[in-house]
Amino acid sequence: MSNQEGRRVRDLAPEEVARGLEEGRIVLVDVREPKETALERFPGAVLVPLSAFNPAAIPAPPGRKIVFACRSGRRSVTASLAAQEQGFAYCCHLAGGILAWKAAGLPTEI
Repeated sequence: MSNQEGRRVRDLAPEEVARGLEEGRIVLVDVREPKETALERFPGAVLVPLSAFNPAAIPAPPGRKIVFACRSGRRSVTASLAAQEQGFAYCCHLAGGILAWKAAGLPTEI
């Protein structure tokens, strides 16, 4: 778990995120840049590049947890902390990003 100035980011395993997506409990927000997501994407993820990050633009249906994702897990922590600074209670990210997702044998889209 990462901690910066009292804010917290919870690491979620790829399998936990995949299960939450399948069960409709999670909205996965990919904060990678368009040139990255054009090559490979998480199925069903919402794209909100960190370079133009606006947490207010993230669709947040009631009862669904927002989970940030990126390539390796670094930018998703940044996104979560940035959202918290703006008053959003978005505290979860995909630990290890798309690299861990693929290592777990989970599917991607091209």
